[in-house]
Amino acid sequence: MATITLDYDARNINARKTLDYILSMGFFKIKKQKTSLEKAFEDIEKGRVHRLITPKRLAVNG
Repeated sequence: MATITLDYDARNINARKTLDYILSMGFFKIKKQKTSLEKAFEDIEKGRVHRLITPKRLAVNG
């Protein structure tokens, strides 16, 4: 599978309609990338984070 990245003006109606048409054909799908905040919450939910504030940070920040 290959990845295609498009740069376009989202306010351009013709560009948006063209992109919607291409996606409606079903050959392509949009892969939503997670933001760093979403990844951090996922780490917390799955238990991959054991301590948010380390003792060293606690000593510096009071």
